[in-house]
Amino acid sequence: MEKNRVTLEKRGTFALVCVDNPPVNAISRDVRAGLITVLRQIAVDPDIAAIILYCAGRTFIAGADIAEFASMQPLAADIHELFDLIENCGRPVVAALHGTALGGGLELALVCNFRVALRSARIGLPEVRLGLLPGGGGTQRLPRLAGAKTALKIILTGVQVPADKALALGIIDEVVDGDLLEAAIAYTERVLSAGCTLRRASALSVNPDSVSADLFKQARQALAQRPNGNPAPARIITCVEAAVTQPFEQGMATEQRLFAECLRSPASAALRHRFFAEREVTKIPGLVVNLPLRPIQRVGVVGAGTMGGGIAMNFVNAGIPVVIVEASQAALDRGLSIVRKNYEATAAKGRITGEQIKQYMGRLSGSLDYADLADCDLVIEAVFEDMELKKRVCAQLSKICKPGAIIASNTSTLDVDVLAEAYGRSANVLGMHFFSPANVMRLLEVVRGAKTAPDVLATVVKLARTIGKVPVVSGMCHGFIGNRMAESYLRESERLLLEGATPQQVDAAVQSLGMPMGPFRMLDMAGVDVVAKVALEQGKNGLLPLDPCYQAVVLKLMELGRYGQKSGRGFYRYEGRTPMADPIVGKICTELASRHGIAYRDDISAQEIIERCFYPLINEAAKILEEGIAYRPGDIDVVWINGYGFPDYLGGPLFWADTLGLANIAARIDHYAVQLGNAYGYWHRAALLMRLADQGRGFSDLTADELNHAHG
Repeated sequence: MEKNRVTLEKRGTFALVCVDNPPVNAISRDVRAGLITVLRQIAVDPDIAAIILYCAGRTFIAGADIAEFASMQPLAADIHELFDLIENCGRPVVAALHGTALGGGLELALVCNFRVALRSARIGLPEVRLGLLPGGGGTQRLPRLAGAKTALKIILTGVQVPADKALALGIIDEVVDGDLLEAAIAYTERVLSAGCTLRRASALSVNPDSVSADLFKQARQALAQRPNGNPAPARIITCVEAAVTQPFEQGMATEQRLFAECLRSPASAALRHRFFAEREVTKIPGLVVNLPLRPIQRVGVVGAGTMGGGIAMNFVNAGIPVVIVEASQAALDRGLSIVRKNYEATAAKGRITGEQIKQYMGRLSGSLDYADLADCDLVIEAVFEDMELKKRVCAQLSKICKPGAIIASNTSTLDVDVLAEAYGRSANVLGMHFFSPANVMRLLEVVRGAKTAPDVLATVVKLARTIGKVPVVSGMCHGFIGNRMAESYLRESERLLLEGATPQQVDAAVQSLGMPMGPFRMLDMAGVDVVAKVALEQGKNGLLPLDPCYQAVVLKLMELGRYGQKSGRGFYRYEGRTPMADPIVGKICTELASRHGIAYRDDISAQEIIERCFYPLINEAAKILEEGIAYRPGDIDVVWINGYGFPDYLGGPLFWADTLGLANIAARIDHYAVQLGNAYGYWHRAALLMRLADQGRGFSDLTADELNHAHG
């Protein structure tokens, strides 16, 4: 028998209403029904003088049950019934907040007459991140309590506001320490003894001082300068403006109408897909639930370069001590100095304090001796992307590291199983592919080797969350998930240059889709020489296609010393960090095209660029699923959104592919196979792509059985 999500306890003349819906007390259909039932009971009980609403577990209501959004028409009617019952119950209703009060949870609290919160609590309306706006009156009540300007900022950013700040803004009435329920009871007693009127947020007027003459005009102008495909921000501005210019009921009608528009938008569906996909990635098929994890109390990093320092910062920030080992004192000093400068830059922006810099740097030590890694529970090698070098490092670690220590390689392409053999204790080895800058980027590809122990995998996936990363598990193949797909993206980008497109033309087309930068700006930023050296390493290992013009432009630019931003020349020339068109690149491409017999074209359209860059990438993703390298289509979407900047309002490349139609994508792949030739198999369609296209299905239609079959 399912337990009640909402319970009622009478303590004297107080009704204590408790929501218990783990893990985050989402205000689901069952919770709403339970609250309505309890409030109806209270309504006919003349002995109850006040109501205190609180939650069990680690948090107040942290939002809606997002899975219900797909069936809301446009928003569940019981939300409004519930809120009406609270507003019209004729007794003081006090919300007691702890953990987070977010989304529908905060909207419920705003309906109450008073709000008491633990000092550690945070509040917010993060619906914008799902392509939605608050649909339970948040856009109307919050401006009446905190002012229009503040409310607009909170709702547009989805930021979480600490309790003390919320108190200063007028959103919370009292901040307390200690026992929250007892403090809420004491506060309610004071309210009753003072004879306070039942303040309703809906009956207040927005403070005119919070509404400058051009507040909404400026908000719309700022939005126009950074369009991102999200349907919610423009509508949020309209709703908050309605709170200022319209009576409450009319403002609510505006909110409901615009909420429904957002809910029906493809962008919101895509953003909700991302939300669920990011929560699925930690569910590893075949892994025992609640598997005992290995303790990670000290971490070692080999290599104090840009990646090594950034990797170390993740653990230091999470309170885990780190030792960095380098080959020379100069390299070590330089690496530690860069870490300090990163913290100082963050402090200059007001995000951390000088005292925190001392704490962070106090957890970080440097060494020139591998022996100082002996007591580390996890050691991450972050040396240059060279197989022989990495094998030597792993062999050295095998002599030093304690039994049970986890060894991880930060390789972006190389074979983790080869490195595991070099280490000698293969069960303890996997890949941890951080993305640059490692202390900023959210994605972590966790590469599962053939012999990686289940508890090692589970430990690192959990640890990734601890250090603020989104972990996606990949099987072993060259480039794993992200870079394997990026190979076809970069290959076709470069081929377009040989056919007559310019770097700025290709970049502009790709950015029109919503990518933050095109492939050539990205290569210049990452370092053309770095990419070229990866290609040379592939060649050593026999992994390059037989195509003689494969990555010819990148290799030629490296030969000419055009390394990108760091040398002031790459695919572009640079004035500071500003990319400028460089005619020399066109001449280089023309000469290479002539050498390889590629005819010049002047009819390359933006649509062709998008199709040729992204359709092979989607086709490669289908092969990755066929081979069981990725567990789910959503895992691939998470990789490309968080690691490569694929627009989240398109949901990731595979969600986007479903919206385009796989039959259409397959047909265009066939078209380019004919137009360009397919001597090197670049345009061979994946069997999974063809099967789904023939069946009229999408990647999202793949069943668990089909995906498990791919994993053997």
